[in-house]
Amino acid sequence: MNDEYRATTDAMEEKGVNKDYIIGWQVGYLGHPEREEQRVTEAYEAGYADGQAKNTEGYTAWIS
Repeated sequence: MNDEYRATTDAMEEKGVNKDYIIGWQVGYLGHPEREEQRVTEAYEAGYADGQAKNTEGYTAWIS
């Protein structure tokens, strides 16, 4: 993985970001397909969108 992916994931985990957001961000960042519809949450969708956009700051709204 690249340094941006690793640093952002570490920062999100250290700050207690919602787990669904983190997983969504990682999946979107790596360009993988989304989860099946019944497993998608609001946090996951937000993370997925931010990951696709390579947004490394959007997670602050999802700190628990």
